[in-house]
Amino acid sequence: MHIVIMGCGRVGSMLARGLEKRGHSVAVIDVNVDSFRRLGIDFQGATVSGVGFDREVLEAADIRHADGFAAVSSGDNSNILAARVVREQYGVDNVVARIYDQGRAAVYERLGIPTVATVRWTVGQVMRRLLPEGSEPVWRDPSGTVRLLQIYVHSAWVGKRIRDLSAAAQAPIPFVSRTGRGIVPDSQTVFQDGDLVFVACETERTDDVESLFAAPPTRSRDL
Repeated sequence: MHIVIMGCGRVGSMLARGLEKRGHSVAVIDVNVDSFRRLGIDFQGATVSGVGFDREVLEAADIRHADGFAAVSSGDNSNILAARVVREQYGVDNVVARIYDQGRAAVYERLGIPTVATVRWTVGQVMRRLLPEGSEPVWRDPSGTVRLLQIYVHSAWVGKRIRDLSAAAQAPIPFVSRTGRGIVPDSQTVFQDGDLVFVACETERTDDVESLFAAPPTRSRDL
């Protein structure tokens, strides 16, 4: 995957290094070239100086081939503007914006832009929203046997019923986050573009469940 990150402060630099260690290509955007020092001398990704919502800057970061975009600068307005430009003008659905103002975070969630508020922010939370696989669980039981996963679901599953997704994964889906609001799916609830799906499964099945939903449904499991 190619991930573009706007903001190379403590948050952005940790995220960039973590993504690169997982084998992903990364491009980091920041207005201050000195901030790129935080990435370290071993960082192999691209660094682009400029404003993260400027189209020339975004294209220099190869946004046209990006699989995900994280806006984690220190400014709410810049983060949201950049996230909207990337989503609306470049068609990148997998975006996340860091927001300080909890009230505004809720508004943008309703617009379909996942946000992470500073008071509950961790690199792991942003990583979970960006990557289809290899995420940390949202919750795990003390014994480590069972976990609740926030799952990235490939867009090819849009239109399928949540109960059929659950059947394909052989794991319950207790709730879905849709435009910032949690819903408990019933037998007719349909997976929509932008939904965040939460799956409960045994820890040993994590890789299988994440891999299943990271790819389109195959002919053998067309629903």
